[in-house]
Amino acid sequence: MSVALPPELQAAISRRLERVSGGFREGAARLSETYKKGGSAKDDFDAYLVTRLPATYAAVTAAFEELSRIAPDFAPKCLLDAGAGPGTASWAAREVWKSLDEVTFADKSGAFLEIARELASSLPAFANARCIKADVLKEDELPKADLVVAAYTFAELPESKVAAVIRSLWTVAQTLVIVEPGTPPGFARIRAAREELIRQGAFIAAPCPHRNACPIVDPDWCHFSVRLPRSRAHMHAKKASVPFEDEKFSYVIAMRGPVSSREVRILAPPHVLKAAINLKLCTLEGLERRTVARRDGGAYKSAKKLVWGGSMREMKRER
Repeated sequence: MSVALPPELQAAISRRLERVSGGFREGAARLSETYKKGGSAKDDFDAYLVTRLPATYAAVTAAFEELSRIAPDFAPKCLLDAGAGPGTASWAAREVWKSLDEVTFADKSGAFLEIARELASSLPAFANARCIKADVLKEDELPKADLVVAAYTFAELPESKVAAVIRSLWTVAQTLVIVEPGTPPGFARIRAAREELIRQGAFIAAPCPHRNACPIVDPDWCHFSVRLPRSRAHMHAKKASVPFEDEKFSYVIAMRGPVSSREVRILAPPHVLKAAINLKLCTLEGLERRTVARRDGGAYKSAKKLVWGGSMREMKRER
């Protein structure tokens, strides 16, 4: 699956880029190094729109679509985009839930909020979107919402401070979605967030099938991947030769009530061999390595359809 930007958002970005001078290669290179070191967008706003916004959008969309799948009756009316940047996560939410009619962008950067407002003006559904200058990492007061999302927000936050910020976000959320880069430091923040959410009584809807202590230990980490197409400007900025890239991300989804089912999660690309398929799974009992042999017939056939980040539900239906 490839996740592309909505046409309205892509057009709004293109219009903005037409007004600015110069290329984005230098800014894109700085951003790449910044993200590798666990930092954030800094001041390379337009380079961010070209190179990082599409990847963030794809990762958040993947998390939202999983929430929509496991909680099909969830139809949020209001959204708080905490650490919104240019509003990327809000666009993803609107694509998944047309029920959204109230959006609040909260960010400490006035420049990013202006960009968020500019981009949002191209979509009628965002006509009444609010912009709040607030530093969510300092636990500034935020409005309550059916859905709160913090996407790639904690990069500059020490792991020791994650719990306090999570408590602040959980106070105003009915459902909370946190997405971070799929790197060991990104997952460390997700794991810390998950631990605090469980302490606060939250139900973990995804990707975990349980509320037990996370069984993954260093140097391993839990992360997933989503593919996105590159625009011409994106390829130029990154000096890329292929028209797509794969964004690695980690995430956690917390809700006030339990989801209807607990599904075994596939934690790595299935390893397909001539006589078997090897799977790395997160189960109710913890981590498991499972082998499905070719001689198992239907189970093997359905196991070939399994994907990294998905669940074992397809295989269960085949049996």
